[in-house]
Amino acid sequence: MTQSLTLRIGIITASFALLAGCAAQKDAEAGSPTSNAGGSTAPAGSSAPDNADEEAARKQLADLTVAPEGSLDGYDRDRFPHWSNQGEGCNTREVVLKRDGDGVKVDDKCRPTSGSWTSPYDGKTWTDPSDVDIDHVVPLAEAWRTGADAWTDEERERFANDLEGENLLAVTDSVNQAKGDKGPEEWRPPLESYWCTYAIKWIDVKHTWDLTVEQDEVAALEDMLDRC
Repeated sequence: MTQSLTLRIGIITASFALLAGCAAQKDAEAGSPTSNAGGSTAPAGSSAPDNADEEAARKQLADLTVAPEGSLDGYDRDRFPHWSNQGEGCNTREVVLKRDGDGVKVDDKCRPTSGSWTSPYDGKTWTDPSDVDIDHVVPLAEAWRTGADAWTDEERERFANDLEGENLLAVTDSVNQAKGDKGPEEWRPPLESYWCTYAIKWIDVKHTWDLTVEQDEVAALEDMLDRC
């Protein structure tokens, strides 16, 4: 083999290697995670609570009054006014969307114009805020049946718009609709890894607002805490 032929073969081999490398890089880029609506990624804030959180929740659960649920007589969602003005032109829903989203930008009326939201209930990520509901972890109807029927409308408004507690979460709208006003004895988040956090939040809300629990509800919450 002549020196010239050897050189040409070397150049051709190097060219093929370079092309293969470029193709592999493009394939890797095409498979990178995105925030497309419906895509599944790890939910924001879904890290497991520590032992202290679990222990505190068990103590709070033991403090709650166990009693049969009341009726829905007189209940109406309007008895829990929401979403209230939170200042700077934003209502409660818009504040939660900004808080729970990633890269959220809003217009001059505080309406989201871009961003993404990963639902902790099912792990799905959405880029259209219309696909996202703000869930009350302890539903309004559940609160009514377990003590809120005796509150003033002002107290119910504070409950429905409480940004300092654990009761408001941005979640997939269809999952929120499937949940409805069910308690943990009837409904749990599809993402089992979130059960512990969900139980801790539920218990904290009931404890903070002095709401009662049923025995089946207690058993369900204890089972969820066992997954921590």
